[in-house]
Amino acid sequence: MAYPTNYRYTREHEWIDADGKSASVGITDHAQDSLGDIVFVELPKVGDKVEKGKVFGSVESVKAVSDLYSPATGTVTAVNEELTTAPEKINTDAHAAWIMKMELKDPSELESLLKAEDYEKYVKEETGH
Repeated sequence: MAYPTNYRYTREHEWIDADGKSASVGITDHAQDSLGDIVFVELPKVGDKVEKGKVFGSVESVKAVSDLYSPATGTVTAVNEELTTAPEKINTDAHAAWIMKMELKDPSELESLLKAEDYEKYVKEETGH
């Protein structure tokens, strides 16, 4: 699986796609693959303040519940309501199935996140292949 090179990634397996101060956030293909069939997504509320590295929701699969960590600080501007009735969309295309959109407080925060090639190396080190 190729990771979009215009996204940035966290070590907790979230991606962020930013354009200026606006950004979309989701989980990586590696994360959905590790989780298995996703059955529920706990979404934040529009207007919620989120903080880089802090939990903003969770994803539940048949195997486990995993917290979602915000890759940046800002305000939630939209949530993907489609995921409340079709959480499996994340399994189908994790890099297109955004979970929340946000307005970034400080876009320069993203510079500390992993680029696609660094994230791929990180996943290989973590999984051993």
